[in-house]
Amino acid sequence: MNNNPGIIKRIFSSIWRVLTFTRSVVLNLVFFILLFSFIGIILSSGEEQVPVPEKTALVLNLVGDVVEQKREVDPMEAFLSEAMEQQDDKPEVLLTDIIDVIGKAKKDDRVEILVLQLQGLNKAGLTKLQDIAAALEDFKSSGKQIIALGDQFSQDQYYLASTANDIWLNPQGFMLLDGYGRYKMYFKSALEKLAINQHIFRVGTFKSAVEPFIRDDMSEAAKQANKLWLADLWMQYKEDVAARRGFGVDNFDESIDSLVAKFSAADSSFAQYALKNNWVDQLKSRQEMRSELIELVGANKKGDSYNHIGYKDYIAATSSAIEESAELALSSDKVAIIVAKGNILDGTQKPGTIGGDSTAKLLRKARNNDDVKAVVLRVDSPGGSAYASEIIRQEVELLKQAGKPVVASMGTYAASGGYWISAPADKIYAAPSTITGSIGIFGMMMTFEDSLSKMGIYTDGVGTTDIAGFGPTQALTPGMSNLFQLSINRGYQEFIQLVATNRDMTLEEVDAIAQGRVWSGKKAKELGLVDELGNLTDAVVAAATLAKLEQYDTLLIEKEQSSRNKIMQQLLGQSSTLVSLISANEENVAIDLATNSVNSKPLSQFITMMKDELSLMNQFNDPQGRYTLCIACGAN
Repeated sequence: MNNNPGIIKRIFSSIWRVLTFTRSVVLNLVFFILLFSFIGIILSSGEEQVPVPEKTALVLNLVGDVVEQKREVDPMEAFLSEAMEQQDDKPEVLLTDIIDVIGKAKKDDRVEILVLQLQGLNKAGLTKLQDIAAALEDFKSSGKQIIALGDQFSQDQYYLASTANDIWLNPQGFMLLDGYGRYKMYFKSALEKLAINQHIFRVGTFKSAVEPFIRDDMSEAAKQANKLWLADLWMQYKEDVAARRGFGVDNFDESIDSLVAKFSAADSSFAQYALKNNWVDQLKSRQEMRSELIELVGANKKGDSYNHIGYKDYIAATSSAIEESAELALSSDKVAIIVAKGNILDGTQKPGTIGGDSTAKLLRKARNNDDVKAVVLRVDSPGGSAYASEIIRQEVELLKQAGKPVVASMGTYAASGGYWISAPADKIYAAPSTITGSIGIFGMMMTFEDSLSKMGIYTDGVGTTDIAGFGPTQALTPGMSNLFQLSINRGYQEFIQLVATNRDMTLEEVDAIAQGRVWSGKKAKELGLVDELGNLTDAVVAAATLAKLEQYDTLLIEKEQSSRNKIMQQLLGQSSTLVSLISANEENVAIDLATNSVNSKPLSQFITMMKDELSLMNQFNDPQGRYTLCIACGAN
């Protein structure tokens, strides 16, 4: 009888091994059946592509956030989601894809008009919007028209729509420009009720990244700093839109009284308000929109909508021609572009996040490539780990020592750690709306001794030193607190010394504009924190000039995919194109002028917001616990 438990255990263990083996076999069989099916489809279909119709409209139907670099996604997962028509929780659109598509369409005689259908566009940031708007204005210089249409326009969406020759809004549509603001949740009282003790170490009067954990409201210093750069961005938005629409900046209803008065005069209709205020040109139903577009470019083969092609299909249809022309123009001299996008973390990170080791590796790759004569570091980051930022900075210095000029090109954000890695560049370019500066440093930890004591849990023991057993279950001693603050003070001195050395300023001059304060790119140029206002193209030209290059090509240096992922992406990418070809619902977004209603789940939004706020600090992994991060950089 004593052996029964052992026998039973062995029996269940054997059953489990059989089940595991069977599951693996079945999954592998399904995988290979799918794989060989896709290969068969590809081989049988030849070079079939989505054709670009003659006399067509290119529909810029953007869905998701506009980003400098997409996060890494497993090819199989991406294909299965697309094949099963599952929506990505956080879809992304590459900024360079949008600009390239617009530029290509400008020269394509088959494309007669460009239709902006932006209801799926989420976050972009003013800097990226300005880059896209510049491409759209250039498109119009060819004499071709842009028409923006939709059931509603958010503030970011409307910025792009304002470039159109004609803006159409549904008679039941919605539009309201609410300006820029920065509002956060604060947790001080909640943490006190939970008996969680916060220990904050920081340098910088305006370094407000830790305020949500030590206050129940925004400090006056933070409000003062935030108001300045938010007002700068809002004025840029107003001036750009007003110039394109032909009215003054006073047409923006910042006063609720003015807004209510105009809204009442428009019979309490948001669509009529938008029309009377000259935000839009015409109110049209979906069918009226279709009919007018059919008059402009003709009907499609089915006859149920206008002749058009979505931008993704346009990319697929024109990519081979682009690649062939690029091969003919290849030059041995290269200006390398390295994208540093996302929070800065220690170690190796996936694309979409900056890793101290992984980004340094890309810079090292450029240094060791004899064809690379100059480097543009495209920074779109609010910062993060001070240690990881320093590892990246050291590689920038090594590039310069190797005789390869480095130009920093700032995107939407290049603040705190984002500025740390930009500072040593030979030249710094920023957009007027770039959010930069935030030169400061902080450290934070929480201890739970009081929370645990309420549950009857205590920590006790002995050690050979005063710091033995240090951890989150014990109170932070005055000595340890002093140790951490001294480390943070040292980090701040290193930061302002770095800026002073590279920007030819004194420590006192840097400290006066540092202290964690955030600036717009326009103001940063006045203060000497950046050299020129311009975009990525301007930075590339500057890098080539510094390297004395007359002829050159650009080379994007990014993380290399594994062999498995390359093969999977090629096979599944082609297969997904074929799936879209035989899909009966292809281009429904463009044809049906799809609706994206305002999210009506405030509780879900609140929970997501709270989760994001509380998890932000948890992801950072600086080995010394020192961070140079601009949490205040988000504007909405």
